[in-house]
Amino acid sequence: MGPDHPHTLGSRDSFANALGGLGEHQQAAELHQQNLADRERVLGPDHPHTLASRNNLATVLNNLGEHRQAAELHRQNLADRERVLGPDHPDTLTSRNNLATAQARLAGTGRQRRWWQLSRRVRG
Repeated sequence: MGPDHPHTLGSRDSFANALGGLGEHQQAAELHQQNLADRERVLGPDHPHTLASRNNLATVLNNLGEHRQAAELHRQNLADRERVLGPDHPDTLTSRNNLATAQARLAGTGRQRRWWQLSRRVRG
């Protein structure tokens, strides 16, 4: 089908998500970045699949600790999804949640963890 076919781009996106799920966040970020650029070029910046790619890149950047960059991408994506899909679309609501998560992580960077944020001991 070729490297620019929408199904190929979808497969690449799924592969990058799988890498992120395996904890290979740097590889996932690089693949998401490439896929986002390709989807913007092939499908356009407002296509729902392009917006999904931007969301996925921002999420993996957040997992890498790049909270400022992740929050900025989520902010941009939320604005675009509100404009393209509407404020009540499920993907728009996901973007709103993802932005809040990135902002919370950014705000918490360098702060001491509260007792409720500490992992619980496993009883044996």
